Amino acid sequence: MFSKNIKVEGFDDELFNAMEGERRRQEEHIELIASENMASPRVLECQGSVLTNKYAEGYPAKRYYGGCEFVDVAEQLAIDRTIELFGADWANVQSHSGSQANGAVYHALLEPGDTIMGMSLAHGGHLTHGASVNVSGRIYNAVQYGLNADTGEIDYDEAEKLALETKPKLIIT
Repeated sequence: MFSKNIKVEGFDDELFNAMEGERRRQEEHIELIASENMASPRVLECQGSVLTNKYAEGYPAKRYYGGCEFVDVAEQLAIDRTIELFGADWANVQSHSGSQANGAVYHALLEPGDTIMGMSLAHGGHLTHGASVNVSGRIYNAVQYGLNADTGEIDYDEAEKLALETKPKLIIT
């Protein structure tokens, strides 16, 4: 684990000076661009917390990966507080992700019904790589490769055989 006392200052002074310069610029100028809002110190603290180290795909208590119990607490707090603040019945507080980037690539390169090949979700693949629970698995003819049960590594022979048999227009690795 890393020491809690290590800082950018003194380690990479060029980067630290750029960060400090931007901090001063933001404090000393009024920016009228809506997307350049100033985050409070509390927001910056949250964004720089250990929660950012955790990949937590899915929703609280319904994740695709283990070890999400504390991320679930934080996300559920955000959901509950958003519902209360806006008097809503439901809220999704998750930001957009690489899923949209994958969708853009698919849309640019593929037609509905084209075959795509990606790693099985059960073997560590991503939802957007053709899983049946994702739109990519419904719009496209998705075939999945997996891991060798004995080695835990990608079974390249099986993946090659599957690719030759199904002739996918796109292979996602």
